[in-house]
Amino acid sequence: MGGSVVIGAGATGVATARQLADSGNRVRLITRSGSGPDYPGIERIALDAGRTDELAEALAGATTVFNAAMTAYQTWPETMPPLFASILAATERAGADYVMLGNHYGYQQTTGPVTERTPMAPHTRKGRVRAELWRQAKYAHDQGRLRATEVRAGQYLGPGAVSAFTLLVVPRVRGGELALVHGNPDAAHSFSYVEDVAAALVTVSSDERAWGRAWHAPVITTTVRQAATELAQLHGAPQPRLEPLTERDLTLLSFADPLWREFAEMSYMSERPFIVADSDIRDTFGAKASTLREALAA
Repeated sequence: MGGSVVIGAGATGVATARQLADSGNRVRLITRSGSGPDYPGIERIALDAGRTDELAEALAGATTVFNAAMTAYQTWPETMPPLFASILAATERAGADYVMLGNHYGYQQTTGPVTERTPMAPHTRKGRVRAELWRQAKYAHDQGRLRATEVRAGQYLGPGAVSAFTLLVVPRVRGGELALVHGNPDAAHSFSYVEDVAAALVTVSSDERAWGRAWHAPVITTTVRQAATELAQLHGAPQPRLEPLTERDLTLLSFADPLWREFAEMSYMSERPFIVADSDIRDTFGAKASTLREALAA
């Protein structure tokens, strides 16, 4: 059958499927509900990726599997490991290459820029999950069971992206209202634009130099205040008013959605500068990040 399979129809999964289709690939997009865009070259398949035997059948003949799957944020420690184990096993059975979407949670806190060689020594539950998911994929690669690589992205910007910035800041700034910020609005932070991450996933999947290691997707390093100011200018909104979320704010928000309870664990990434270096993917593949204005305008 050939072609590529993308598992997961979040913002990055959809962008990856579209970019693959635009380049002439035959794309199967797998989600539990069969969701995804009605787009030329993309076939949507309803399938629970945790059902390994059924997934392996659906992957038959694929050349590359892109794992952009995601479970509910507050359930990661329980739900991510079995789901990713199923996808890894099914990909191995299908004889396909494996490209995994990851993030920066697995790194230990450092005072300097985070590179792909920064130790994976997480002190959080979600960080340990992310580190272990890559360790298992890398082990399978090293054993020769398949070829694997991972692209790690930061806090997302762009259409359909779900992040503290898109949830808390974007709607309030566009509406000229006070925005509560997770962490220090003036701490430098490396963001990822959805389309740049998708382009990175597609790029590494077709280059022999990519396999057996992780890569940082191109990043846009700025502050929440700078990003909010740029957003306000794009939409003709007033100068942003920003205040940090308090513990009480998070507690109140968590009554309506348990997602917010999980933000406290990752506060170390937003209260102090957290800068990611992306020189490896730039120098090796010529990848580059969009500008902050391009990401926000999208």
